[in-house]
Amino acid sequence: MERLVIGFGSNLGDREKNLRLAREGLAGIWRRPRFSQVYETLPWGVAEQPLFLNQVGVGLTNLTPLAVLEELKALEVRLGREPGPRYGPRLIDLDILAYGDWVFISEVLCIPHGNLAERAFVLAPLAEVLPEYQHPLTRLTPGEMLEKLNPDPESYRVYRP
Repeated sequence: MERLVIGFGSNLGDREKNLRLAREGLAGIWRRPRFSQVYETLPWGVAEQPLFLNQVGVGLTNLTPLAVLEELKALEVRLGREPGPRYGPRLIDLDILAYGDWVFISEVLCIPHGNLAERAFVLAPLAEVLPEYQHPLTRLTPGEMLEKLNPDPESYRVYRP
């Protein structure tokens, strides 16, 4: 079994419900999942859109990375995600952030996630739920990557409805 790290995001509709349904929808792909708190974050990439709710989950899986990707994309569609602009608003967004200590690059998947070290909205919850994780290329922990990124503290915060 490999450790699977998934990023969850939503900025359309009932954002809390979207995250909950995604967590529930992934129950069959991993064992003993743990989740960070939910963070409310500024959009990344396209600024003119609603705030996101983001969360990170960690669990163990027997699925291959490509099989996990297929499951994530199928769940996004089942939950109502429609095609849209890259980094634009979305009902649900599910990303493989890490898979064990793998480094994997293809046209459809990059492990660890290619923008992991640039996204405070991923690093903060990752540091919370898996502080000992080390990026397989840089050997930096989420906390070290977050410190190096030095994000605007207003760009993310623990969500309090």
